[in-house]
Amino acid sequence: MPRKRQLALAVLATFSAPFSMAAVGQTAPAPTPATTTLPAVKVQGAGDNDFQVRTSENPFFTAPLLDTPKSVVIIPQAVIQQTNSISLTDALRTTSGITFGAAEGGNPVGDRPFIRGFDSQGSIFVDSVRDTGSQTRDTFAIEQIEVMKGPSSAFSGRGSVGGSINLISKLARPDNFTQGLLSVGTDAYVRGIVDSNYMFNSDKAAVRIAAMGYSVDVPGREAVYGDRWGIAPSITFGLKSDTKVMLSYYHLNDRGMPDYSTPYDPRTGQPVEVNRDNFYGLIDRDFRKGDTDIGTATITHDFGNKILFSNTTRYGRSTNDYIVTNPDDSTGNVILGSVWRNTKSRNSATTTLTNQTDITGEAIAYGFKHSFLVGLEFTRDQTYNNAYAVATGNRVCANNPVTSYNCTSLFTPNPSDPWQGSITAAPTSNTSTTNITSLYAFDTMEISAQWLVNLGLRFDDYRTTSNTPAYNTAAGVPVATVNLRNDSNFVNYQAGVVYKPVPQGSIYAMVGSSSLPPGISNGDGADNITVTNQSLDPVSATGYEIGVKWDFLGGALSFTGAVFYTDIDNARVQVDANTFANVGKQNIQGFEIGAAGAITDRWNVFGGYTFLKSELRNNGPFGTNPANNGNKFPNTPENSFSLWTTYQVLPALTVGGGAYYVDKQFGNVTNTRWIPSYWRFDAMAAYTINKNLSLQLNVQNLTDEKYWDQAYSNHYAHQAAAAQGVLTLNYRF
Repeated sequence: MPRKRQLALAVLATFSAPFSMAAVGQTAPAPTPATTTLPAVKVQGAGDNDFQVRTSENPFFTAPLLDTPKSVVIIPQAVIQQTNSISLTDALRTTSGITFGAAEGGNPVGDRPFIRGFDSQGSIFVDSVRDTGSQTRDTFAIEQIEVMKGPSSAFSGRGSVGGSINLISKLARPDNFTQGLLSVGTDAYVRGIVDSNYMFNSDKAAVRIAAMGYSVDVPGREAVYGDRWGIAPSITFGLKSDTKVMLSYYHLNDRGMPDYSTPYDPRTGQPVEVNRDNFYGLIDRDFRKGDTDIGTATITHDFGNKILFSNTTRYGRSTNDYIVTNPDDSTGNVILGSVWRNTKSRNSATTTLTNQTDITGEAIAYGFKHSFLVGLEFTRDQTYNNAYAVATGNRVCANNPVTSYNCTSLFTPNPSDPWQGSITAAPTSNTSTTNITSLYAFDTMEISAQWLVNLGLRFDDYRTTSNTPAYNTAAGVPVATVNLRNDSNFVNYQAGVVYKPVPQGSIYAMVGSSSLPPGISNGDGADNITVTNQSLDPVSATGYEIGVKWDFLGGALSFTGAVFYTDIDNARVQVDANTFANVGKQNIQGFEIGAAGAITDRWNVFGGYTFLKSELRNNGPFGTNPANNGNKFPNTPENSFSLWTTYQVLPALTVGGGAYYVDKQFGNVTNTRWIPSYWRFDAMAAYTINKNLSLQLNVQNLTDEKYWDQAYSNHYAHQAAAAQGVLTLNYRF
């Protein structure tokens, strides 16, 4: 597939234009004292503490993080920028306890994070509104990332058994600046970002535009590449009035070569040992195209007395179109030194329409101060998917003609083979539709200066359908339509008590619930509605947590620690690519610690450790193998550790590094397919040229570790990128 290098370079040239103009002359007013240099392009200096965030942007949290009885990790802009995390997956690696699931069959290529052992692909939000549709998200328009851990359907609605992720967007604000970056690196890495904010109409309104262009050959993976560009404009009216109107739009164009990487060795259950750059796909057949468009309108009104009304309407559409080679090992080809080039494909479009109304405020009732939120949400999601029919020959490589190239050598594959097969649209398509109405309320009640009570309650009315026309292949005509449906109503809660022995510390205990009905991914994720699950009850999860949050060193360093226990009834796991079943009960327990902030004026840290003990229980009555009792969850390492730290060596020079450890992960419930544990190390150095310019050098996977970061239940494991160096010029005017 031809690369779009010329287009990417043209985009980068366009994005760098504001930098050139700003260098010549800048007439915009200086930033106001309340809006200092943005961390997106800021190199750490003495006294800075950009790693510590005290307040969430999620309105469902009715208290500061210190007083919120729940595990919440916020990845700030400084960490995203310093680690050169250009995708959501890159950024989430900086948080322990998060792993990543592989795509295959019913699981589309795209972001699939697992939090505390559970798939959170359907629990990703943008500015507290669910972001439906499979995609690979870029960070160019993200201000910070908020990870909420543990059962949390009271906050997030359906799903959220392990937790949820909220992305905070870069939106127009009362400031004037032009900032961005230009990056070049090994493996043809090129990336450019411009981010400009400008106030007008006597500073009563502001407009902001963030734009990005990017191109790379994935290090250590022959023929695998990624090209994308995006733009995210926003405008805010009424900056100085009680009523504000914000309009925003987001577009991401994503093109590349999908990579399922390495087949398992049936004899060991691990990925087969071959050269790291072996690619079993076909350049002339495989592809991926993704487009995401989101438009949002938000109206807020301040009634005074700390009562705020907010209404958000969002329409989004995301497409995911690809054919990817699945290096199949199901008939023993790998043992004989061959790989069958099976395929998985998707051609889907997901549309979402959401209207969400929130009222937040403070009040005195029954002698206590209450900080509250009440809200109402209406959402309609619809996904249409029509995959491809790809002629890939016989599953047994020994029975395939050599000239068809449906099979290739395990040890010396050639991605440029002149494949002789055919590609047509699949004879059947699927349309899935989900309608949801939600009511919710949250309250933080101050009993005294030392005691707070946090309560949350949510009701969801959930209706999902799936329509798939059946097809008579021989006659070439449709013969029937398979109609599936699940209607569920569920109530979830959050209850916590916070004790503050000192103003800078809190000890808490909480209990919360989650509900996971069939088909929550609306035909575009890991839990589609099928004949085998449409009548299943929602997975019911209850989580218990005891924790501590404490600020040390004069408040500069935040420490968190929690012990948690989650019990799941009617647990549902994947049996094959398109089938799920209730397997009885699951249990996960563990503990985690985390730190974020400044140890000294020059030394900053962000990281944590998570221990997870998972167990499948009571298998058998639902048709699965009782021999799986006691096995571990897929994609759930027992130990994981992450640390990013920087130190200001000289006034103009900051050095930093990252260390990440992930334990062994199983890919299936039988625990027969797995990827080994790994360490990864990164390094960074940043030099301040002047108040407007800085240079930053990142070396990722410093030791060139060969490791796998995604384990599927069978067939393959995804191999991570090799070492890469990137040099970035950051600018701000």
